[in-house]
Amino acid sequence: MTSNPVIDVDDLGVTYGDFHAVKNLSFQVGRGELYALLGTNGAGKTSALEVVEGHRAAASGTVRVFGGSPQDRAAVRARTGIMLQESGFSPDLTVAETVRLLGRLSGRTDSGDRVLGLVDLRHKESTRVGQLSGGEKRRLDFATAVYGRPELVFLDEPTTGLDIASRDALWETVEDLRGDGTTVVLTTHYLEEAQQRADRIGLMHRGTLRHEGTVDELTRTLPASIRFSLPPGAPVPPVQAVPHDDRSWAIETFELQRDLKQLLDWAAEHAVDLHGLSAAPTRLDDVFRAIGADDAPVPAPAP
Repeated sequence: MTSNPVIDVDDLGVTYGDFHAVKNLSFQVGRGELYALLGTNGAGKTSALEVVEGHRAAASGTVRVFGGSPQDRAAVRARTGIMLQESGFSPDLTVAETVRLLGRLSGRTDSGDRVLGLVDLRHKESTRVGQLSGGEKRRLDFATAVYGRPELVFLDEPTTGLDIASRDALWETVEDLRGDGTTVVLTTHYLEEAQQRADRIGLMHRGTLRHEGTVDELTRTLPASIRFSLPPGAPVPPVQAVPHDDRSWAIETFELQRDLKQLLDWAAEHAVDLHGLSAAPTRLDDVFRAIGADDAPVPAPAP
């Protein structure tokens, strides 16, 4: 993808005893890119990112962050912000104390007042972390991750528990960071966020990378769908339409605009009303569901 990627994962393997959690994983993330690494439950994305973040050693393959080993904490930590799914902050520290502590540990410089303002927690600076709501804790997680405007930020389920206003504010801050060249790696179960925000997406399943590309590239791997019902006595629709048990018809197509026009022209020519007409392009969640369906066991034939 680029000659100088911020993250370069080549043939990564992660094992737990005899279990291979990650197998032959390779991907790159460029400077300023928002890359979403998604996967089914148990896909291995968390294990893979633990290696990229420097928390776990690889069983095989190589991982480079900023051109060096992610386990070189002195070289990498000051340039990297991490928002974990659960922070583990001390409940007895105040919000301001937590930001100052994590800021010092990061090696970056910033104003605690500034980052608390980003997440609307200035009024909570003297509140102990244990007294915060779930959404407030997530906002504090984000504040500590972006302290000092790091060059690389990992966001693990960043908007879980956030209200709409807090989500919007978080993504505004992310876009502001990206405007300065910050690279972002996102993991989320909110597929619509990945579809709206990511430049590229990697989809993992059972330890391997099954698909990678832009949203358009991924959704083009599956056909779009046109559905409609016909009134009694209507003629048979175009040949590619398939009848369903609920008396509806469906057309699966990689040429949605062309085939929808053909259907509408046919309906006008035959004076047929298309009841319940819908035309839906393929979405990211359709691709996501198809990953697991590919490995579904084939039923045994009846005796």
